[in-house]
Amino acid sequence: MYERSRTVVRCAVGQTEEFKVEVGLNQGLALNPFLCAIVMNQLSEEVRQESPWTMMFAEDIVICSESREQVEENLERWRFALERGGMKVSCSKTEYMCVNEREGSGTVRLQGEEVKNVQEFKYLGSTVQSNGECGKEVKKRVQAGWNGWRKVLGVLCDQKISARIKGKVYKTVVRPAMLYGLETVSLRKRQESELEVAELKMLRFSLGVTRLDRIRNEYIIGTARVGRLGDKVREARLRWFGHVQRRESEYIGRRMLDMELPGRRQRGRPKRRYMDGINEDMKLVGASVEDAEDRDRWREMIRCGDP
Repeated sequence: MYERSRTVVRCAVGQTEEFKVEVGLNQGLALNPFLCAIVMNQLSEEVRQESPWTMMFAEDIVICSESREQVEENLERWRFALERGGMKVSCSKTEYMCVNEREGSGTVRLQGEEVKNVQEFKYLGSTVQSNGECGKEVKKRVQAGWNGWRKVLGVLCDQKISARIKGKVYKTVVRPAMLYGLETVSLRKRQESELEVAELKMLRFSLGVTRLDRIRNEYIIGTARVGRLGDKVREARLRWFGHVQRRESEYIGRRMLDMELPGRRQRGRPKRRYMDGINEDMKLVGASVEDAEDRDRWREMIRCGDP
């Protein structure tokens, strides 16, 4: 692939002279994901199922099945297909999670070795829990927000910088880290409040205001010109819902939204479902499912601007 290949490097003073490419793929190379996708697509052609039963991102594979026996069978099929192409499945990095308590506490084995059973795992930056909750993901979003805030601490806590500029920096660096992936989960009021409390602490630190000053939260938000985090979460959630609704009916996201699970829900207070939150959001902004077909009108209806 690299025979007679030549390249240049762009630097601060322009481009260097051409030189031969004599080294293969390195860690972090931009071409790696594309080549990996080509290889994995070819190797998994015979064993790959449609989503959501098989989901792939680069070399990470998620296999879903209705029973533990099917999981073991599919694992062996994948192992055989990958090893036939010169790749190897790492049992130490393989985990399985059961979302049905009635399945019991059985084990899953790969080549006679027991696969680690977990109650949560991280996939594409988001934490998935076996009980369907999102509490740990919210805590990680809060932590990610604080990490981003510390990176720009010198700007946000500089008294020479205006509150408006601090608000812009906050909305650009910190808030995206807190909102990442939350458009696909259904937050409870307590979890939404947890995010807003963390945000207000950051804004108070940035503006040099403490609770002893007895300044209301509305004033802090207005001074920094930052909208409520709960409103931004609702906007992101409705924006994603509208995007999915405009896709074709065969799209995996559309099929998951329209899916009706068999069986009965457990006794007691029912858990909050994703569509429960969407219906509440649409009622709050006065929108309907049909409005999502018009992209421009939908975006205008759900938009929540900053002060």
